[in-house]
Amino acid sequence: MKARVTIAALAAALLLAGAAFADRGPEAGRVHEHVDARHGHNHSYADRGTVVRGLPREARIVRFGRDQYWFHGGVWYRAQGPGLFIVVGPPIGIFVPVLPPFYTTVMVAGIPYYYANDAYYVYRDPQQGYQVVDPPPGVDAMAGAPPPPVGAGAPPPAGGDDMFVYPRNGQSPDQQAKDRYECHRWAADQTGFDPTRGTGGVAPEQAGARRAEYLRAMNACLDGRGYTVR
Repeated sequence: MKARVTIAALAAALLLAGAAFADRGPEAGRVHEHVDARHGHNHSYADRGTVVRGLPREARIVRFGRDQYWFHGGVWYRAQGPGLFIVVGPPIGIFVPVLPPFYTTVMVAGIPYYYANDAYYVYRDPQQGYQVVDPPPGVDAMAGAPPPPVGAGAPPPAGGDDMFVYPRNGQSPDQQAKDRYECHRWAADQTGFDPTRGTGGVAPEQAGARRAEYLRAMNACLDGRGYTVR
């Protein structure tokens, strides 16, 4: 009888300990989100400082110096403990091979910046990737303003705010970003127009026609990979 009481007491203690562990930490790993509305971006992201248990399966490891980060869908993480990760802002200078699936293109002084989740990215051709950079000068005044009229010499690049891409085959966000980048490189090579450069890297008088060709090439490439483009 005494042994049964001891076992029951031990089981109760283990249950209480398990409950205490489940409640320990930043609100049991619940994710708090906010809507990033800068530049009309309007997408939801986990708040920085939120700690989560585990990472999305397709999170990419990105190393920066001696530090290691994980990147998925525009959200950056660092290890916080065994099985725990904290949402952080990316360090200035870090590179990623592809942009988040959702991003907004912001033109500043003829340079395209790609914006998502309070971070600005610029394409660097030598590294074949996108680097996190400081916010460009004067961008705060633009954050809530409507986009300026498109001038003949500065067509908007064909970025995430120009094209709405819908996966037809259930492609993951990581696969979508990879496909979009590869289609972008193919379309730029085919047409000679690269929207990551000012005026697409062509003469201003050619930009409109070349951009149209680039968009057609992008649409064809994405359609072939199982996407619907609007």
